Amino acid sequence: MMNENKGPRKRLLALDTSTAVLGVAVTEEGKLLHEINASGERNHSVHLLPIIEQALQASGTDASMLGGVAVGLGPGSYTGTRIAVTAAKTLAWAWKVPVVGISSLHALAWGGYAAVQEKQPDAAAEQAAQTDGFGPDWIVPLLDARRGQVYTGLFTSCGLQAPQRLEPDAIRLMADWVLYLADRLKQAEAEGSKPRAVWFVGETALHGSEDSLRPLLGAADVHAEPYELEGRWAALLGEERLLEGSGGDDIHGLIPNYTQLTEAEANLRRSSEGSASKV
Repeated sequence: MMNENKGPRKRLLALDTSTAVLGVAVTEEGKLLHEINASGERNHSVHLLPIIEQALQASGTDASMLGGVAVGLGPGSYTGTRIAVTAAKTLAWAWKVPVVGISSLHALAWGGYAAVQEKQPDAAAEQAAQTDGFGPDWIVPLLDARRGQVYTGLFTSCGLQAPQRLEPDAIRLMADWVLYLADRLKQAEAEGSKPRAVWFVGETALHGSEDSLRPLLGAADVHAEPYELEGRWAALLGEERLLEGSGGDDIHGLIPNYTQLTEAEANLRRSSEGSASKV
């Protein structure tokens, strides 16, 4: 897509409102131009568009320079995720650019692992070298889903690029998830691909405690690092998607990844099933 005055559209706008952080970023060919991460989940709908405008202005970006819009699809806050998805689809349609949906957990995993590497550069270099027989690190993003549940997935990374997915995004009971990961670690060890370390990142205050992770202790080098989502990682994942040449997602079919029915939908389904049983 060309602009007569400014050449190819190379920049990308990314939005994610699936957590308590409203993340907006502008990137160009893997370089972060500007990023705003604002806390306040209850006000995402009020602040999203002004923050988008602020990020575009701060990076010297107008619509004619954008080659796409990336949006975090969740899982996470139902209402929050809908806000970003609706805004992204509207902007992409108005600007006539592709829109790409990104797993918010994938972005969380990449951002959390990058933060760990920044804190421990020696360990990051050792992980990248992979000289001692261990497999790549595992990264487990966590977002609290209440009632002992988490939104989570499993990724792996050697520290040089975006994490690769090992398990799908889902809502899981944390206690069952930890037991599953313990079994998977045993399998990896038998196959000679045991990770050097397992990093739980994200909302770890509740689910990353020693008690919660006890089944894994001794099976691997386990760490829990609190981390809040940053918009840049959704942007970089969005750039990767667009570079694949897929042309983006169907703008009309793009929907949030709730991973389960909302309470209203669940009540409606129970009501429908109850009515059907009476017929």
